[in-house]
Amino acid sequence: MFKANRISVLISGICALILSMGIARYSFTPMIPSMQEQVGMTESLSGWLAGWNYMGYLTGLFIVWLVSNLRAKDFFYRYGLLVAVVATLAMAASDHVLVWYVSRFFAGIATAAGFMLGTGLIVNWLRNNGYRSELGIHFSGIGLGIVVAAVIVDVTNIGSMFETNWRLQWVVLAAVGFILLLPSMFMLPIPKDDEIENSRGEALGVGEVKPPSETWLWLLQIAYFCAGFSNTVNVTFTSLITELQPLDGWGAKMWLVVGIAATPAPFIWDRVARKIGRLDALRLAFLINVVGNITLALTFSMTTTILAAILFGFTFMGIVSLTLSTVASRYGNKATQVMARLTLGYCVAQILSPVMSGIVAEKTGSFAIPLYIVSGIILIGLVCLLLMKKHRA
Repeated sequence: MFKANRISVLISGICALILSMGIARYSFTPMIPSMQEQVGMTESLSGWLAGWNYMGYLTGLFIVWLVSNLRAKDFFYRYGLLVAVVATLAMAASDHVLVWYVSRFFAGIATAAGFMLGTGLIVNWLRNNGYRSELGIHFSGIGLGIVVAAVIVDVTNIGSMFETNWRLQWVVLAAVGFILLLPSMFMLPIPKDDEIENSRGEALGVGEVKPPSETWLWLLQIAYFCAGFSNTVNVTFTSLITELQPLDGWGAKMWLVVGIAATPAPFIWDRVARKIGRLDALRLAFLINVVGNITLALTFSMTTTILAAILFGFTFMGIVSLTLSTVASRYGNKATQVMARLTLGYCVAQILSPVMSGIVAEKTGSFAIPLYIVSGIILIGLVCLLLMKKHRA
């Protein structure tokens, strides 16, 4: 019988993130150019599909909130990973838009289960077995997931040689997802009946603390909401923007660059935060994110496009990890509720952003205007972060 240890449990969590985030969610980004070329997918349709994915994620978030029993969390987590594989395979089953909408919606639910429930279960097992919560290692699975999806799409991209090649790509993605499903499910032990779940802040190693003011929290929430707009435009359209420059055949490769930059980002931003503080590090991440967006809007060269991809990959993971770690450190045992509140606003932005950006890009023939718009929104978020200095934290 397999006996779990710290390494095996961390590997199971990383595999789960590669499946639920990299394949079920983020593989759609490098797939857009292939589907646009072979089945005529428009910018607005790709935006709507991304929006349905985030609506599924929002639905999954509510499901996560409603589930409080540890065994129930484990159940939804494992079957959520299975849904991730099925939803990915469903993209190849038909070229009907309704099937794609349903696929993206359930992929979003699976992503929420893999990311939120999985992270909680991993942390709970580590702490119940006397280990530190290695969240930096765990979150590297998101960047690795982007890398895996980009490599698969690029390797299987045989262009217009076959009109149904896009179906083959989705099948391969689902097959790799099924392989990842096995360690994700079987290397993480099922919680024992007498196992006690670490609650909220205690699971993050934080006790009761005096929380900041409500104004401080609202400013952070608005800033995180603004970050959601920039994140989703880049996540959804990086590959397509690359192909339209034109840098034909480089869409999936540029998404690979994003993944490579995102993988070590949580470790690096933690180091930066130790030197200058979490909030100053978060402000720096917002500023660099704006530079990346503007660079992508202005660029028509390989070098600057790669630079923009690196800046985005590095900052979007930094913004997420720094925001959540800031909440964990300031809210103690109430951290989970506050994280859920912030994530709700972030999800709303992720639904609105790709839909609006896709429509604007289709009408203007360029993603420059959407990138300028989200840069302005990110600057609003940066102003909120700066205003937080006036309120006691």
